[in-house]
Amino acid sequence: MRSNRIRTTALAATALLAALSLTACSSDGGNSSNNDSAKAGAAAPAAHTAVKQSQPPAPAAPAAVQETPKKEATVAEPDGTPKRTAPPATSQGKKATGAAHRSGSTPNRTPVTCTGGNTKTTVSKVSRPLNHLLLTLTNTGNRPCYAYYAPKLRFDDAQAVFPILEDSRPQAVVTLDPGQSAYAAIGLTGEPGAGPAPREATHLQVYFSGKSPEGSTGTPANLTLPTGTYWDDNGYVTYWQTERADALTY
Repeated sequence: MRSNRIRTTALAATALLAALSLTACSSDGGNSSNNDSAKAGAAAPAAHTAVKQSQPPAPAAPAAVQETPKKEATVAEPDGTPKRTAPPATSQGKKATGAAHRSGSTPNRTPVTCTGGNTKTTVSKVSRPLNHLLLTLTNTGNRPCYAYYAPKLRFDDAQAVFPILEDSRPQAVVTLDPGQSAYAAIGLTGEPGAGPAPREATHLQVYFSGKSPEGSTGTPANLTLPTGTYWDDNGYVTYWQTERADALTY
């Protein structure tokens, strides 16, 4: 009887241990399953983050547009091999204006007659020779001009043209390029006592000759004479000369 109770107690203890073992296993399995789920849940955000980082970054705005360098031109050789040629030249200087290359823009070089309209005439007193003035005629036009013969002078309201000194005639007509000058000397008086007494003048009109020595052409030049200018009927004016010294030798 006692042995049966001990056996029964041992069987009950064994059953209890088995039940506890099953409970523990069940508990461990649940924990393992829960841990796996937790690990999977924790890994999900990391995987999501990795996907975000793997996306290409947004393209940056271009800093500046760069000009594509010009490629060298190539020409094929007869055997098909490309041959390099120099790149197209680029202008380094200022662009030429269209007017400079238009037809007919070249200045006309055909000479014209020197007149008051295309020249500037000045008068000045000189120290040598005595009682002399010097006329200077400068071409202010854009074409050469001919200074024909001698200037024809009229002091103030004189009725006659001032005498011309024929001995001063040059070998050829004086031609003035734009900016060049011609010269004529004015001998104000002749030999003392040879005629009427000198008289004072304040203004001088200069007329210009054309191809013909008779008369005048174009507009005259009206000049103010230096203070204290006196002239008489025996004075003279020379032909136009190319050199100042040549004019003042008379």
